[in-house]
Amino acid sequence: MKILVVNGNTSDEVTAVLRAEAEASASNGTEIVVVKGRFGAHVIGSRSENAIAQHAVLDAVARQGAGMDAILIAVSLDTALDAVREAAEVPVVGMTEASLLTACMLGDRLGLVSFDRRLAPVYEALVVSYGLRDRLAGIEIVEMAPAVAAVARDACETSLLRAAQVLVERDRVEVVVAVGAVAAGMGRSLKDALPVPIVDGVACGILQAELLVRLGARKPTVGSYALPLVRNPVDLGDALSGFLCRKRPADIS
Repeated sequence: MKILVVNGNTSDEVTAVLRAEAEASASNGTEIVVVKGRFGAHVIGSRSENAIAQHAVLDAVARQGAGMDAILIAVSLDTALDAVREAAEVPVVGMTEASLLTACMLGDRLGLVSFDRRLAPVYEALVVSYGLRDRLAGIEIVEMAPAVAAVARDACETSLLRAAQVLVERDRVEVVVAVGAVAAGMGRSLKDALPVPIVDGVACGILQAELLVRLGARKPTVGSYALPLVRNPVDLGDALSGFLCRKRPADIS
């Protein structure tokens, strides 16, 4: 099995964190291929940067997705998840989607730990978009820039643990979701430090991707996730144009 892990920003440090956890989480025999954005923000921190990153994620999948069995969108905002799921012919998983849905199997009251106060409302909207409004019990922010957290791992872990403890004590959270690429691996390292489960998106995403591959579910040929029909693209580049404009089964006579 071969899984493409797509980091939608351009940070080498964050990409290294993602790679380490993806490889640690994968089953024996699963090959991990990691790619970062060719353009856009160093670390996504706003809606505008996320909009640019959607293009970067699609571009990365177009360039590196051939021969993959599944794709993990390794951006905490699940950047371009629906677009890639529509355009790809293999299972596509968003890291925050995977962690939230996994957390639902472990408890009712979910709490999120995030590294960016500005994006807290965006994460809340993402939770709502997955139909989990009533499961979200609280959000706590770690006051540490993601770029710093990617390299200062011990300080990051200590701060995340403190925030998770606040969620458990203040909001009666039953499962903690560590949101963000820089939190990769902390579901494993902190699992015995809290009285409730803690999960992170990369571990959940890799395992969910492997599950979907093994299920062997088919790609839809009807509905909104059938392959799109993109007409006459302009200046997208050969790789992305070819990826979006390949023939759908219904178009092949």
